[in-house]
Formats: sequence, C-alpha cells, structure tokens
Amino acid sequence: MTTHFGRTELPPAQEAALRRAIRLEWYTLAFLAVAITLVFLVMGSSQAMKAAWIEDLLSLAPPIAFLLAVRIVNKRPTEKYPYGFHRSVGVAHLVAGVALFAMGAFLIVDSLTGLVSGEHPPIGTIVLFGQPIWLGWLMMAVMALTIPLPIYFGRVKMKLARELHDKVLYADADMNKADWMTAAGSIVGVAGIGIGLWWADAAAALFIAGSILWDGMKNLRAAITDLMDTRATTFDDDEPHPVAQKVDAYLRGLPWTSEVGSRVRDQGHVFHVEAFIVPQPDESPSLRQLMEARDGCIDIDWKVQDIVLVPIDELPEEVGGSRDVRQSERNK
Repeated sequence: MTTHFGRTELPPAQEAALRRAIRLEWYTLAFLAVAITLVFLVMGSSQAMKAAWIEDLLSLAPPIAFLLAVRIVNKRPTEKYPYGFHRSVGVAHLVAGVALFAMGAFLIVDSLTGLVSGEHPPIGTIVLFGQPIWLGWLMMAVMALTIPLPIYFGRVKMKLARELHDKVLYADADMNKADWMTAAGSIVGVAGIGIGLWWADAAAALFIAGSILWDGMKNLRAAITDLMDTRATTFDDDEPHPVAQKVDAYLRGLPWTSEVGSRVRDQGHVFHVEAFIVPQPDESPSLRQLMEARDGCIDIDWKVQDIVLVPIDELPEEVGGSRDVRQSERNK
C-alpha cells in the first residue's frame, strides 16, 4: 500500500482563482455593509423590507465563512490533524446552511402570521429637501440600487466555485442570486401597498422567506452529507464527481492490474481517494510500480490530495465488488 498525504499547495491557475475569490468576498462584505445600512434606514414597517434587511444580514455569513476557511485550510497536517485542515471548508458550509435555514423558517412563520392576521403596514411620508415624499419611493429606489452588484458577484463567484471546487463559494453565489431576487420581490411588495394591495407586502415577504429557506435546506443537506463522507460530487452537488472514474480508468490501464474500484470523499477543496486494486494472477506489484501508479493518479487532477493504493484479493462491494463472489469464496 502506498500513500500521498498532506499536499496543500494549489496549481497556479487555482491559486490565482483563490486570490480573486478572496478579493471578491471582501468587495461583497463592503457592498453588504452599505446595503444593510440603507435598507435599515428606509424599511419602515414593511414586512418585505424587513425580510430583505434580514436576508442581507444573512448574506454576510457565506463570505465570512469562506474567508475564515481559507485562512485555515492551507495549514500543514499535524499529528493531531493528520488529514490536514481542508474540512474547514465543509464546516464553513455547514455554518452557512444552518444560518440560512433557521432564518428562513423564522421569516416564513413571521410572514404567514402577518398575512393571516390581515396586517395593513402603513408607509408614511418624509420631508426631503423641503418636499414631502412617500417613503415607498425611497424603499423601491434603495432596493433597485442593490440589484446589479449581486447579479455580477453571483456570476463571477459561480465560475470561481467551479474552478476551485469550493462549495462555500457556490453557496455564496447562490445567496447573491437570492439577494437580487429579494430586492425585486421587495419592490413588488412595496408597490403593491402603494396601489392599495395590503397583502402584497406580506406575500412578497413570504416569497423572500421561501427563497432563503430553500437555500438553507439545500446547503445544509449538502454540508451534512459531505461531512458524513458521502460519495464525492461536483461543486454544485449535481452529480458524482468524475475524478473516481478517471482514477479507475487510469489504474485499469496498467499492465499488472486486473480489477480496480475507488472510493472518494470530499475533504473541502480536495479529495481523499482510496483505490483498491486486484492484481493480475501471479502478479505482485513492486513498490516502484505502486509509486508510479500513485504519481499517475495525482497527475490526473489537482484535487487528488491524498491517494491510497490498496492491493487486495477482491474488490469490496461498495466499490464494485460482487457479494456473490465473496459469499462463494466463504462457502469453499
């Protein structure tokens, strides 16, 4: 059995992407600080504006979690943490998911209460530059100003999340999408009040709360399954990650292997791979052959951070081995 542990450096392309992601998260925090202040100043008694303000506060969680995780993730493995610190990405993902889920559930209850009780939120006027102005116009103007940047941030972060295989960054990109949708929903809710549809505000707040809750459920489920060592998936949890198939295909192509099966778990940005190899009959791989096979697997994808090659007489069932074959062997 041969292993490769503790590689924490990123290839140049991913290193550049990570630096860009860090800058983008700081820009996001600066934008959110301004947006949170402006929305608070104009939100009045509107439920939709209140939900939008809370949603902006929650939007702080993913970028802060990301920035904390990247400070920890590149530490070298220690005796106490022999697998390194890549799991900090998963922990940050879990924190972001819990925050979104909890607040989404709270806002749904709060919005439904207002809708069922038939609350009529008043929107008054203020005097600005000596002229009385309906506060709803300021609400809609502020929310309109908060739409363009989240659209841009979300698109760029989505590309970087794919390149870095970073699920926290993906969650943040998803949150940016919720941000601009929330702003649009708030505008609709406030406009509804302006034309006499008292229920439009609570309905918009309910829509916003549902979006937050859905993001929370999705990210919470993904974070928990990753921490439970489920099969590694793509950065958006859409499908199994192809790295396992690539590793298996490479190892099957070696002249001394007969059967190959791998299990891959997501450590954060990188993967831990255990490849089980049944050698050809009467073949006993040398240390040199195992080391060459290991290096070949590492060269397949930069995310193969830890690789363990295990010569074995038959494949375990979870990586393609046959239960019937093992049972027949036991019965002999």
